[in-house]
Order: sequence, then structure tokens, then C-alpha cells
Amino acid sequence: MLKAINITQRYGKRVLFDNITMEFVKGKRYGLIGANGAGKSTFLKILAGEIEPTSGEVVLQNGLRMGVLSQNQYAFEDFTLKDAVLYANKRLYDAQKEKEKLYMEGDFEDEAVNNRLGELEMICAEEDPTYESDVHIEKLLEALGFPASMHEEKMSSLTGGDKFKILLAQVLFPKPDVLLLDEPTNNLDISTIAWLENELKRHDGTMIVISHDRHFLNNVVTTILDLDFSTIREFTGNYDEWYIAANLIAKQQEADRNKKLKEKEQLENFIRRFSANASKAKQATSRQKQLEKLDLGKIQVSSRRDPSIMFKPCREIGKEVLKVEGVSKSYDDLKVFEDFNLKVEKGEKIALIGTNGMGKTTLLEIITQNLVPDSGSVDWGDTVFRSYFPQNTTDIVKGEMNLYTWIQGHDAKWHIDEIRKCLGRMLFTGEDQEKSVDALSGGEKHRLMMSKMMMDSANFLIFDEPDNHLDLEAIVALGEALYNYEGNVICVTHDRELIDSFANRIIELKPDGEVVDFHGNYEEYIEQNN
Repeated sequence: MLKAINITQRYGKRVLFDNITMEFVKGKRYGLIGANGAGKSTFLKILAGEIEPTSGEVVLQNGLRMGVLSQNQYAFEDFTLKDAVLYANKRLYDAQKEKEKLYMEGDFEDEAVNNRLGELEMICAEEDPTYESDVHIEKLLEALGFPASMHEEKMSSLTGGDKFKILLAQVLFPKPDVLLLDEPTNNLDISTIAWLENELKRHDGTMIVISHDRHFLNNVVTTILDLDFSTIREFTGNYDEWYIAANLIAKQQEADRNKKLKEKEQLENFIRRFSANASKAKQATSRQKQLEKLDLGKIQVSSRRDPSIMFKPCREIGKEVLKVEGVSKSYDDLKVFEDFNLKVEKGEKIALIGTNGMGKTTLLEIITQNLVPDSGSVDWGDTVFRSYFPQNTTDIVKGEMNLYTWIQGHDAKWHIDEIRKCLGRMLFTGEDQEKSVDALSGGEKHRLMMSKMMMDSANFLIFDEPDNHLDLEAIVALGEALYNYEGNVICVTHDRELIDSFANRIIELKPDGEVVDFHGNYEEYIEQNN
């Protein structure tokens, strides 16, 4: 269906990938994985024809349609929600709009108008033979959380996250033969991600998806494409199966190389001992030839790097931790909370979940006392030292200073050596630490905030979607860090594997205002509520 032939991409001296040739076949759902900066999005854009590779070509089988998830959330501001989705089939969209205009303004006594209407009707029948496009669009929009009453509203009225959902509906609507998706779960809540998983599993063409959501990859993909060492290796199976296979291959390669190193040492010892001995000279020469033929192979340096996240509380937390009583909050006519209560006990690690728009961020802002509720109180224990990772981290982490200066700006008493160590644990090398904060990517800003939080030495950590912009290795490291952490946690996230790794209490905010408070892990919560 789709072929990449000898694809190479260079930027100056840096080679992202070299001479990649592979065929993407019908019926397979590929998960493209790799470290941040390895070139995943670049490779997908090359397949989509959005950028030209340094060398090589992409071939799409004649007659097949390709769908690419757009990243431009503001491209359809003057469109209604329905029209923005319909636009995915440009030929059908244009025909319907011209037909509507002719019916409203056309002169039906004019034969040319009637002929054109007939032509447009033929186009609509070709593109939508069952005349169900409207129904299909309405179902997609409703599944993504947009009721029928909103379908004629303008895209400009939506938030950025909701605009992204429309772009997702747009790429799914035409049911393309080849589907290319770059981070489709961004801005989606858990229930919408589950819906998307079911939609994609029914896709019968070819799909290539980039995602940092392990649960999503495990549920959806049939094949993993591992972009590393400037090439792509293909593995049959989902993410967990790839992880096992990749680690086994790495261990086998290491064992093979160690065996060869030992053989090399033995040959060199023999040659050194007996090369001057006349009776052993022939054997020494033979060993020398063996040594020359011995191929140790290169030690390939992976682009994957695992951060070492470690949160150490400055002191043990006391019995009084956090009490939220009677909190209410409204914005104009929109009631977010009414008489909300929460008591957090020592040692609790809470995952705060719920569909988008339920007030999770508002609740964290109230708890951290950055936002004043309309009524109610928030009381922290005297022994609590908290550290907060806000949802808008990429916006607030800014400045012309270098990384360690930015962190030290939060507490002049922090020693520069300790700051540098924390930055190093988050994969900022000595040279990287000299960068300007404003020059960092979204993922790097998140890692910088993690470095600052490690310096905080807080005994209560609060996170609002920390996994956004992080690669799989960083998300795994964060989950392990929160599991091992000896303080309290409240974390908003849609990453089910991350929730599984640390949470011992689940609080879900429901659309009807109900608050479900479950003491137990996420797996137990799902079992009880299914």
C-alpha cells in the first residue's frame, strides 16, 4: 500500500535516519516509537509528503487515500464543527456547498444551472453513495463529546483541546486507506481515548501512529517500528512485546560481544607469550590470523536515555495533611464545584481523573491556593511542604537565563552542584545546561520543571498532566519515582499506565457533578465500575 524507499534525512552533519526501506501493508497497525528528537514526526511527515527527504522516495499505491492528523488547530476558525469535519473530503464538501448555494440563489429556469446541479448530485453520489455522511459526522462529534446543539457552532468558539478533537474527527471521517496519526491521544480524556482505541482497531487499511501512551499502543498496534540507531527495526506485536524482545536482543548482543572480547584477550595472551618461541611460532601466527578475523562489532549508542527521577522529602509528613471543606467555584453561569470536600491522609497517592472540562485543573489551582474559591476552605497541615507541576508549565518556564540559573532563582540557598546533578538526572548534559530556557522544547521544559521539583525536596507533590511532552522512557521513570516516593501525591493524568504505577486512591469527577472517591488502585477501580 505504502512504501518508503531508501529514505535518508540529514540536518547538517546530523543524520536522523539513513537509507530506510520498508513496506507498510494493509491490515497492520504500526506504532512508531523512539526517543524525543529521534525523528519520529519527521519520518511521518515524509510519508505524508509534507517534507522532502534528503534522499529516497515514498510511493503510495494508485487510487488509495491517505489521511493525516493535522496539527494546525486554528486552520478552520470560520467553519462550523460539522463543516470542519466534512472538509476532510474536499470534493464532497465543495459539491455540497456549491449545491446549497445554487438552490438558494440559482435561476432554475436556466438550463446551465440545472445541468450543474445534476453534475454536483453525481459527485455527491460518488463520494457519499449511501447519503450517510451527515449521520456519520454527527456520530463522530457526539462520541467526542460535542452534543448536536453544538454542531453548527464555529470552530473559533472552542478551546484548543476541543479543536484538536475536531481535527481527529476530520481525519477519521473519510475512512482513509492509509492513516497517519502523530500523538492522537493528546488533549483526550481517558474515556475518549478508550473510544478512539475501539475506532482504530476497526480500521482495515494501514495505520502508522506515534504515541507516548503505553496503554494505547498495547491496545491498538499490531507492529512496533523502533526508530533508533538512525534506522527503523520492525517488531511484530504491541509495545510490551517489543520491550521484552528488544531487551532480549540487547542482552544477546552484549553476551556475544563479551564472548568475543574474552576470545580476543586469550588470543592476544597466547601471541604475546609464544610469538618469540620457535616451537610455537606457527601457532602464534595462526592465532594472529584468527585475531585479525575476529569481528567485535561496534557498540551502537542508542538515542534512548532513561532519566533518573528521584523525589526525596525534606521531612516526614505529619498526621494533618490536607482538608478541603465546602469548596464551591463558578465562572459566570458555569458551576464547576459545589460544596466539594476532600480529606487527604498521610501516605495517600491520588490520581484525579475525569473527562475534560470537569474542573480538575481548577481544583488543583484552588488546593495550591493560586485560585480563591467562591466559598469553602483549604487547610494544609503544618508539616506539609508542597511542590506543584502546573498544566501550563511550558508557558511559565521561560527566560533568557541558563537552566541552572533558572532553578537557583527559586531558592538562592540551593547549591549549584546539587542543581547540576538534578539537571543531569533529567538528561541535561553539561553543555545542555548552558542553554537559554526560552530555547527549550516542550518536553525539555517539562524535564526542567521536574529538576526543580527534585530540588524542592517537598513531601507533597501535585501534578497537572506532567506526562504531556514526555517520551515513554521519561513517563516510565516518573511512574517509578512516584511509586518509590515516601510523601503524598495528587496527580491529574490521562495516562492509564502512569496511574497504575503509583495511585492508591482514585478520585473521579463526573459530568453530573458526582464525585467518586475510591480507595484502591486503578485496576481495582476499573473492575468495580465495569
